[in-house]
Amino acid sequence: TWDGWAAMVVEMALSHRAPPPMLVLSPGSCSFPTRCSASTAKSLLFRFLPFLHWLPRYPVKDWLLGDIASGFSVGIMHLPQGLAYALLAGLPPVTGLYSSFYPVFLYFFFGTSRHNSVGPFAVISVMIGSLTDSLLPSENFLESVNGSNTTVNEAQRDAARVELVATITVLTGIFQVALGLLQFGFVVTYLSDPLVRGYTTAASVHVLVSQLKNVFGVSLGEYSGPLSMFLVSGGSLLPRTLRALTCGAHRGPQKPAREASIIISTGISYGVNLKAKFGISVVGNIPSGLKPPVVPNVSYFGQVVGNAFAIAVVGYAICISLGKIFALKHGYKVDSNQELIALGLCNFLGGFFQCFAISCSMSRSLVQESTGGNSQVAGVISSLVILVTILKIGELFRDLPKMVWIVTFVATLLLNLDIGLGASVAFGLLTVIFRTQL
Repeated sequence: TWDGWAAMVVEMALSHRAPPPMLVLSPGSCSFPTRCSASTAKSLLFRFLPFLHWLPRYPVKDWLLGDIASGFSVGIMHLPQGLAYALLAGLPPVTGLYSSFYPVFLYFFFGTSRHNSVGPFAVISVMIGSLTDSLLPSENFLESVNGSNTTVNEAQRDAARVELVATITVLTGIFQVALGLLQFGFVVTYLSDPLVRGYTTAASVHVLVSQLKNVFGVSLGEYSGPLSMFLVSGGSLLPRTLRALTCGAHRGPQKPAREASIIISTGISYGVNLKAKFGISVVGNIPSGLKPPVVPNVSYFGQVVGNAFAIAVVGYAICISLGKIFALKHGYKVDSNQELIALGLCNFLGGFFQCFAISCSMSRSLVQESTGGNSQVAGVISSLVILVTILKIGELFRDLPKMVWIVTFVATLLLNLDIGLGASVAFGLLTVIFRTQL
């Protein structure tokens, strides 16, 4: 070996002996070390940038159309999910669009799964939301109005939360990259299928309960920590919902009918101005354009280091579990350590651009696979859909009602994923048509 030969030369030099003539270093005679170094460098480059290996062999005729169709389907799905999951994390809606663009685009270069759809994920958003609620509650940003009434300064609160979450995201990425470099991908062996399914099922209940206040139009305080779900559902949500429904029942048959019509017609919120006329809660302002990178506030590191590590582990567990399922089904392999690095780089770099921590969405991944996706090219197409939205048409989604998820939820629940997605997309396009025509 090269090390053995070097040791032999040192020994000979100390004993005043000359090395064998055939091993004397000269400009033209060290072909073996040069080949060895080049081979090692190439291997490392292909390992950390897997797209260099598969992209030159990409079967354009067989895969491109499927990837384009899949990319558009998943991109359209990213829009409502990104906005909703940002609200779930206690952040401005536009951060959901940023988190649906930067990490998805970066995964193309570093990821090894051909079917995973990375980006905002409900479970991670709930974990982040508990942090924003506990560390930066709305009560910290109250200001007086007209000397007596108080209101929340949402601009200051949102700016502070974005800074906090960006720091959490960067720290999460650092943990994931470090674990990947240390070859900690083997931990997935200890994450059994019942463990992952039990955790994600329980987390989905948290997501459902956290969104019920938007369904019933009930204003609630912010709760976090142990038993917070029961405090929300039992202590506040249920009584206030019953009162709201009871009050509505006493207003006569005309107004309940009108409220039912409002729920059905939430897709035309912009056209009929539901927010101003009926006080329907909407997504809110979505600024156009991309933001320059911002260095995270490292002073938060000490407060969120434990939470960031938990988010890093949970995000990776879900991502690698889905990746292995798709890889087994379609006959290819995913590198567990490289997936850690890929997810970590997506989070680390995304944190500088106001993204929140991401993982792999189960629903989007199933759609990406079932609509003909064959490679990470589908992810690039979906990220371009989000980019166009951020730069040009994001303003159209400003008045999107928060209750619009009912249509998507019911359609996907009663129908299968394909038909449910089609119905939801048709409903979403209908809202855009109304807005552009009016």
